[in-house]
Amino acid sequence: MFDRVVVSTDSEETAEIAKKYGAEVPGLRPTELADDSAHDIGFMRHAMGEWVDGEADQLWGIIRPTSPLRSAKTLQDAHQRLVRAEWADSVRSLRPVTEHPGKMWRISNQTDEAFTLLEQPGAFNGPMSQLEKVYIQASSFEIVRRGAVLQYDSIAGKRVLGFVMPENETIDINSEDDWVALERAVDLNPDLLPTIGAL
Repeated sequence: MFDRVVVSTDSEETAEIAKKYGAEVPGLRPTELADDSAHDIGFMRHAMGEWVDGEADQLWGIIRPTSPLRSAKTLQDAHQRLVRAEWADSVRSLRPVTEHPGKMWRISNQTDEAFTLLEQPGAFNGPMSQLEKVYIQASSFEIVRRGAVLQYDSIAGKRVLGFVMPENETIDINSEDDWVALERAVDLNPDLLPTIGAL
């Protein structure tokens, strides 16, 4: 589904690994676009401005390396849904929440009084099955129209098509606990780990 695979990194080591697997690394990402406070829009606009020309309807995917269980089929399905949804600027990977905001609270710094996060009278006392189904970003991927990135200065654009990830593909590696969860999942089912070049 991709004409080009371009890796944006400030690391020479990562660049060499990317090239070994056939990706393009037209240059290194500027350091200011690669620290912990950098936003995705920065490296995407850099890549658009410096490395890849294209028209407004060109589709760009951010395929995050922190989601190793995401399959090629899932990416293809999401891509096709965005192609069909002409109204959408982008498609974003989502998963159902495990801790519902209907049962979340804030605590006053002055009095320690607790207040529900959402205005849903009494919802916190009821079963989760009766609460509205809500989702959180799975962080696996975004696919966005180039024109929306440039117009709205956003990797999402204005109108986002939600794509609910298959549950077994949603592990996102951001901590040592995530590594433990990934290793356990793969130990139980080695077929979860995608093979390079396979659908």
